Amino acid sequence: MAKQPPRGALKKPQTASAGQIRIIGGQWRGRKLPVPNSEGLRPTTDRVRETLFNWLAPVIRGARCLDCFAGSGALGLEALSRYAESATLLEYERPVAQQLGKNLTLLQGNGSVVNTNALTWLAGNGQPFDVVFLDPPFRKGLLAETITLLEQQGWLANEAWIYVEAEAESAATDVPATWTLHREKVAGQVAYRLYLRTLEEKTEHAD
Repeated sequence: MAKQPPRGALKKPQTASAGQIRIIGGQWRGRKLPVPNSEGLRPTTDRVRETLFNWLAPVIRGARCLDCFAGSGALGLEALSRYAESATLLEYERPVAQQLGKNLTLLQGNGSVVNTNALTWLAGNGQPFDVVFLDPPFRKGLLAETITLLEQQGWLANEAWIYVEAEAESAATDVPATWTLHREKVAGQVAYRLYLRTLEEKTEHAD
């Protein structure tokens, strides 16, 4: 007779849940979506997402969103679930981008997945987005150049919201003078900040 495994061992296969994300709010709340294993893939935790989308609650509905380092799609898909108008998800790893496309099709969400290097894509001529998610791979030095391209290439609406997720040990990111820190928190090894970009109307006085 085969020896029964200890009771706790029956709960061992956590790999399935590790390869999933769960939508935590909105029209697809509770939906679980597969995520391929990829080195460095680090989905934003449910707790952080809950806080972030509470911050964005007044502005996310109808917003045009850009997820620059989409990875699992946790941020872009969550935005669509909460009735964002559209979401563009940029992802460099082809298998990850392909799975994102499948998940988007499954949800019938109004979005697109671009398999690309985010910096190369952002170097092109921009179209304005209302909400931008920046959650690049840690310790790769990508944040500063990404922020510069967003600002200089026209990717930000006049009043855009920009979410930045970075290593907690790093100093606060240098941001353009038009960005104001709206909210900030640290959870474990992650610091997350929400900025509001505002352009003041320039008035010229004739002499």
